[in-house]
Amino acid sequence: MSLILAIETSSELASCALLSGDSVSARESSGVRTHSASVLPMAQELLAEAGVTLAQVDAIAFGSGPGSFTGVRTACGVAQGLAFGAGLPVVPVVTLPAMALACQQRTGATDVLVVLDARMGEVYWAQYRIVDGRWTTVMEPALSAPGAVAPVEVAGLAACGNGFAAYPDALSDRPFAVDAHADILPHARQIAQLAAIEFAAGRTVTAAQAQPLYLRNKVAYTSAERQAINARDAA
Repeated sequence: MSLILAIETSSELASCALLSGDSVSARESSGVRTHSASVLPMAQELLAEAGVTLAQVDAIAFGSGPGSFTGVRTACGVAQGLAFGAGLPVVPVVTLPAMALACQQRTGATDVLVVLDARMGEVYWAQYRIVDGRWTTVMEPALSAPGAVAPVEVAGLAACGNGFAAYPDALSDRPFAVDAHADILPHARQIAQLAAIEFAAGRTVTAAQAQPLYLRNKVAYTSAERQAINARDAA
């Protein structure tokens, strides 16, 4: 029975979770400016509540992205620090399949489209499907304009993510947007659950090897570039 401590700060919601077997306890806190200050106290609360020390944890998991540039760096840095200090392995978990798992747990859907607001007029998106009891990737994580989101086989597709709330004009008339669960964000609960699978398979890294996942190489634009983007979006 694995004991996984998970950290997720890639969106406006920060969360920590402690998974022990099939049981998961979690804490969460809203507000991106408080992520770095709230994560460690939440982790300490979970460990104290479970009556375990960090040294007794089997692995540290974190939401590796995509997501907020600062947020994924925060989660990675905290995970590295905890893992290095306690001599533990690290399990990086991509945020989008974690969101798909949350959607499946809520709806029972086995085919899920995830659309996460990437700011700058773009979204991160991917499509996942359960085949023979296991999650498979139908469309790899991508960064694009909201209008370029193009899942395959939309019949019976469930959709989730705050991209639907951020860009309603571009997405609301798409068939897969009907009843989209726009409130689903990356959460440490699902990060821990997916990390347990990776840990059991031996897919871990050292603290020094842990890295965030970036789909956008450029995280800032000049004023002229921003004006061009705004003009494009208006058109």
